[in-house]
Amino acid sequence: MDKKKRYSDYNAYLRDLFGERVQKISIDAGLSCPNRDGRLSRLGCIYCNEKGSGSGLSEKGLSIREQIEAGKIGSMKKYKAKKFLAYFQSYSNTYTTVDHMKALYDEALSCEGMVGMAIGTRPDCIDPEKLDLIQTYTKDHLVWIEYGLQSVHDETLTRINRGHTFRDFARAVDLTRNRGIQICTHVILGLPGENREMMLETARTLADGGINGIKIHLLYVIRGTPLEKLWQRGEYRPMEQAEYVEMVCDFLELLPEPIIIQRITGDPHPDELRAPLWAARYRETFNLIQDLLEARDTFQGRRYIPGR
Repeated sequence: MDKKKRYSDYNAYLRDLFGERVQKISIDAGLSCPNRDGRLSRLGCIYCNEKGSGSGLSEKGLSIREQIEAGKIGSMKKYKAKKFLAYFQSYSNTYTTVDHMKALYDEALSCEGMVGMAIGTRPDCIDPEKLDLIQTYTKDHLVWIEYGLQSVHDETLTRINRGHTFRDFARAVDLTRNRGIQICTHVILGLPGENREMMLETARTLADGGINGIKIHLLYVIRGTPLEKLWQRGEYRPMEQAEYVEMVCDFLELLPEPIIIQRITGDPHPDELRAPLWAARYRETFNLIQDLLEARDTFQGRRYIPGR
């Protein structure tokens, strides 16, 4: 566990592996999502706008290599980074053919300084053939696959229009394990209809779920989403900052120390954010979480009970 933080920090994990700063570079591969293109629905998840967490760089005609080279300039200037991870972030980056996946990943990893990649996708967009391909990269590179889950409760997944079940996620994890591929899970705190105990049950379930890392997000309201309409009608109340900070600390206490914490809050684009406005103050929220962990004299795994 990182000595400066009371949880297993992702940047410290990368530094331990490579001996220096490693910076992620986000990539828009121009792919889609079955929850957007009509296979499941055209509405998407209630919190997701039409950009799908993307930058839009693919639509502007930038190749994978061009996006990486542009990202490297900023990372080298700000962090003095010389090693990089290609982060396939936008939409679902296994929602295509195996041949297309290979072309995308080969182009990214051929760029100078690339030590690995992270592939963001959905648990219902993976199969053994795709995992066979991804596994081939683990010989020479660090490879993470990031499965969006958000909650272990199927009623919540239905409410937010995820289009898959917790069983789909568990199946994806089972298929991915023992291949040298690191598994990260995305969860969101403050989802409609969820109370404190439901959120903590997500932590307890994932604690022994075979994952290697987790990203904890705040649910915030952005423009052009079904969630915005719920919020405008008074049918959804975002979490207060203090409420979220406390929940993150409670959540971390239930996760075993080996699970790498890749993120502890969201970072919305200011032009898209509607509520809560405090979500735009990322550094403040980050520091409040560190301060509360210190004040409690607690840490990741303090209340973890194996098998619970």
